[in-house]
Amino acid sequence: MATQTSFDELLNTKQKKLSFFQNLILVAIADNYLDQQESDFLVNIGRRLNLTEEDTAPIADNLSLLSFIIPEDGLQKTMELQSLVMMVLQDGVVDKNEYNLCLEYARRIGYSQDMLDEFIQELGKS
Repeated sequence: MATQTSFDELLNTKQKKLSFFQNLILVAIADNYLDQQESDFLVNIGRRLNLTEEDTAPIADNLSLLSFIIPEDGLQKTMELQSLVMMVLQDGVVDKNEYNLCLEYARRIGYSQDMLDEFIQELGKS
């Protein structure tokens, strides 16, 4: 995954951080269940991004209205896809709905299903 420095450099505005966090939440809830590992992952990312509950409340309050926000920067797109895959892998099960959302994101940033599958395979090893 991207290093702390590049993570911070890529997500250098509050809006970028919130968009990234929103994308993670969408994948986390795709299976209609947020388990403890997924919750812990979200909390850790939120802390890493210095997001407060006040910052993220509008996301939580409007889940049914939300969709992916695709970043403009190529490196940020890749880092976000890696993070989305890490979210999928948190509970040890690649849920079909979570996978399909990651596939939608991957295709929207110009990546193939094979590339997504490679990310899942590689990140699943760690």
